[in-house]
Amino acid sequence: MTDRRAALSRSTSESTVEVTVNLDGSGQSTIDSSIGFYDHMLTALSRHSLIDLTIVARGDTDIDGHHVIEDTAIVLGLAIKQALGDKVGITRFGEATVPLDEALAQAIIDVSGRPFFAANGEPEGQVYARIGGSGVPYQGSMTYHLMEALALNAGLCLHLRLMAGRDPHHIVEAQFKAVARALRQAISLDPRVVGVPSTKGSL
Repeated sequence: MTDRRAALSRSTSESTVEVTVNLDGSGQSTIDSSIGFYDHMLTALSRHSLIDLTIVARGDTDIDGHHVIEDTAIVLGLAIKQALGDKVGITRFGEATVPLDEALAQAIIDVSGRPFFAANGEPEGQVYARIGGSGVPYQGSMTYHLMEALALNAGLCLHLRLMAGRDPHHIVEAQFKAVARALRQAISLDPRVVGVPSTKGSL
């Protein structure tokens, strides 16, 4: 089996991000983005996708968390794309609907190589929510930005729909877990797949 691992780093005037991924892992992670709630979400993403993740990110959090959050998603997406390689033998499509108490989120993924992102269903106030304890808060508006960055850089078609939810923490966590489970299914290797699962012969 091809070794589906990647290690990438990216530095700008706004952030420095280092990411390693193992797509055939067991969901082990070491996450340090300097934003506590984001660490919690990335840990959940790793655990439920079974992708082993190591992430270290630093940046201008004295302004806010925007750059570190989005830039981490960019590098993570690029690392996933690199680790997928030629995509031979993957399942390609994944779908998951995940509850967290009153919140319910659905994610549908196609590892198509044609990046696209769509999201809907969040309550109007979600974008203004500030989630987290001490330290840099996670702004509710960032979920859209980071999921879009992840999809576009990993080459995914990702549809993310919030079907129910009231608590901002629960909403974001359900979204992350739904994406994780859909991604787990989509990138999994199917021994029955010969070559690339596309009538065009490439993804």
